[in-house]
Amino acid sequence: MRSWYLSNENMRKLLSIFLFAAAGFLSCASSCEKEKPGGAAKTVTVSPTSLSIPPEGAAETLSVTADCDWGITADDKSWCVVTPTGGGAGTSTVTVEVAKNSAYEARNTNVVIRFGAETITVPVEQGFTDLEIVAPEGYSLVWAEEFTDSEISKTNWRFENWAPGRVNNELQRYVAGGVLDGNRTAFLENGVLHIRAMKYNGQVISARMNSTESWLYGYIEARIQLPKGKGTWPAFWMMPDDLSQGWPACGEIDILEEVGVNPNYTSSSIHTKRYNHMINTHKTKEIYTPGAEDEFHVYAVEWTPDYLQFYTDGAPQMRFANDGTGNNDTWPFNKKFYVILNLAWGGDWGGWDGVDESALPCTLLVDYVRVFQKK
Repeated sequence: MRSWYLSNENMRKLLSIFLFAAAGFLSCASSCEKEKPGGAAKTVTVSPTSLSIPPEGAAETLSVTADCDWGITADDKSWCVVTPTGGGAGTSTVTVEVAKNSAYEARNTNVVIRFGAETITVPVEQGFTDLEIVAPEGYSLVWAEEFTDSEISKTNWRFENWAPGRVNNELQRYVAGGVLDGNRTAFLENGVLHIRAMKYNGQVISARMNSTESWLYGYIEARIQLPKGKGTWPAFWMMPDDLSQGWPACGEIDILEEVGVNPNYTSSSIHTKRYNHMINTHKTKEIYTPGAEDEFHVYAVEWTPDYLQFYTDGAPQMRFANDGTGNNDTWPFNKKFYVILNLAWGGDWGGWDGVDESALPCTLLVDYVRVFQKK
């Protein structure tokens, strides 16, 4: 066995090295202390430590107390905005402004405070409006317009601005924004959309509203009360985003139409290159809907890759099946379509037996529009 030992001389050398290193360490510690004044860790506190925001949105405040500089931001800035975006030592107030949640599920984000290498996270949760809507079996709600705000949503709708005669020889002028010289052709009142046709300055003005969103397949419904009067032509229908092939090759889905000359008779139709009214081949079904002009009824279409099934108050009406040939002339319904609400006056169908201007003003009422899709 080999023994290990240190001579007295080696012990003295080792001790000298140790003392020299210790002195260097103490010198460095003193120097580092000067580079970091106070030598204490940075401290930041925030109150409250979480936020719960109602569906309609709100502006809440955070109180931030710090002994150093700090920054603050929201992970999702599209609906949660923080001001100011930072501060220094002392106590500061931060505003967290959260937009209205128009979706039909809760959403979450974080407000994050950063100071040096440290972070503090404040969770932000926002609820949604539970409308207690019963979805058709196998479907879930993906979009709804309940018309409960004070003004028509520019996020959800865009207006056409058309001169008379642009389509179907219709007599009305569709006005931009639903208003012309203070005369409103589209407005909200008591949670209901009003689309009004009226005589103004020698012409009939009205509104056509298109949804800004579009969908491929789904169950689309609206609760509607129709206007009265010979010459009215209200409609709840759909057109595709892609109009490059022109009409009727692009396709058209008419969920509800009525002409006032034939009151309370509602119809559903489809138009394609093969099936359209210009060549008298369009597919349509008209039924008598008692009280359609005096009370609300629900009109809907279930649109799948295989068929279009139309409903009135839940009762099935016309059904149009995909022939499965992959021919756009017969089934152009494989692309996104948007919703249209409008009130026309006169035209090829609405005015086939003339118009009665004593019926003006007249109003189409819409309680809601909802879109469901497969889960």
